[in-house]
Amino acid sequence: MSTTASFEAMSPTSFLLRSGRVYADRCAVIDGERRFSYAEFLERCLRVAGALRNMGVPEGGRVAVLAPNTHVLLESHYGVPFAGAVLVALNVRLTAGDLSVVIAHSGAQVLIYDYEFEGVARDIAAQVGGGLRLVRAGRPDDRYEHLLESADPWRAEVSDERGLLSINYTSGTTGQPKGVMYHHRGAYLQALAMALETRLDCDSTFLWTLPMFHCNGWCFTWGVTAAGAAHRCLRKFDPELVWRSLREGNVTHFNGAPTVLVMLAWHPQAARLARTVRVATGGGPPTPAILERAAELGMEVTHLYGLTETFGPAAICEWRGEWSRLAIAEQARLKARQGVGNVISQQLRVVDVQGQDVPADGMTLGEVALRGNNVMLGYYRDELATRRAIPDGWFRSGDLGVMHADGYIELKDRAKDIIISGGENIASIEVERTLCAHPAVMEAAVVAGPDTKWGEVPVAFVTLKDGAAATEEDLIAHVRENMAHFKAPKRIAFGELPKNATGKIQKFILRDRARELMTGRR
Repeated sequence: MSTTASFEAMSPTSFLLRSGRVYADRCAVIDGERRFSYAEFLERCLRVAGALRNMGVPEGGRVAVLAPNTHVLLESHYGVPFAGAVLVALNVRLTAGDLSVVIAHSGAQVLIYDYEFEGVARDIAAQVGGGLRLVRAGRPDDRYEHLLESADPWRAEVSDERGLLSINYTSGTTGQPKGVMYHHRGAYLQALAMALETRLDCDSTFLWTLPMFHCNGWCFTWGVTAAGAAHRCLRKFDPELVWRSLREGNVTHFNGAPTVLVMLAWHPQAARLARTVRVATGGGPPTPAILERAAELGMEVTHLYGLTETFGPAAICEWRGEWSRLAIAEQARLKARQGVGNVISQQLRVVDVQGQDVPADGMTLGEVALRGNNVMLGYYRDELATRRAIPDGWFRSGDLGVMHADGYIELKDRAKDIIISGGENIASIEVERTLCAHPAVMEAAVVAGPDTKWGEVPVAFVTLKDGAAATEEDLIAHVRENMAHFKAPKRIAFGELPKNATGKIQKFILRDRARELMTGRR
């Protein structure tokens, strides 16, 4: 490349450099009683980098952060890469033992932790050993603030936009967690895509209901800043507090799994909002009932789809104006599809076992495959798993779906969640949608249970709406009225569904419960 060519390596940290100037006097971060303007936010993040440099963290060094959705975790998304280091944002719901495995695998040298996790941090340090340095944060008198006060602002230049920016560990619900490597270029582009697709601007206020540690908050940690919008932090997800923020905090946007929408939609304080709030949901298809309820409350829901390996949402159910004239039930059916690639994604594919595209007939099942700038570099220190996941340059998602004639994909199930009953395939998602169409059902999950005759059969776990009543027989009859009889659950259990930190239902736990239900054995 000519030395006179105009080129600048892409990095999502550049958004704060811009907003720190353009929106210097405007609110950037709201965290409880603390408020930071964009100028102050930029200064703090540069001082985080200076503090890490003073601690001897080298370029390429790993810095782990264990904190809820506070300004500390948000600052780390800029301060750590400003130092030329690699961010490892930790799942706050994991045990010290699980986190020790992640820290040891990533090679983190520093652990910045919120004061709430003092005991966990000490346990991690004892288990990891080898000089892991601890920095407590979250209160004015913590070491973190003293380090910032004594540091000069610092910023390392990004020379390689495909260089390592962060390592995000998968939830580990199907085995050992894997370290997904993000690069600067992918995060930069994905952040812009999220800002554009959700229509963020400098007058927006984004409420942090989605964990920032999850896919770096679907890259909204950087996308909100790119738009010059305000980050409203939320230390803990509490439906009552969320409703208060929606009514009083000028909130315009928030994100979350469908289970988050469920908790909000039927909360006692749920009431129609004075202004439209844009909600992005992912981690599972929202049911038609949820979409209809959200519309009643003044929430405009956009369905996104992606994985940790794709920087969060790689697909969006792009809404077409003419669809708004359809019946509500039909709108909900269309909106429940995963959709098309977001604005920076390559076209999504649905492929067969040979890697060939399936017909776009809305019926032929295949695996969703993705490629592009918003696909990971690979799994950290796991070349074999990387090759398995990306055998031919296209990342295999493990999700089974169909391609519709209009180019929109629709998931039918995770490959591991397909129920094979008497040789017939049953998609758990379809049974779940049918159950959720019953007026008494708030949410449902369906897994395979063992059966001596059919091999395996559907077993459902259902949470009813407050004050609603329905029996196992009622719901089985409802499914049989709306689907082929062999797809109806053979057993239904009632109660809360187990979920991980991002609100995803933990089906591996439900499979154990289904085995107990069907066999009576633990």
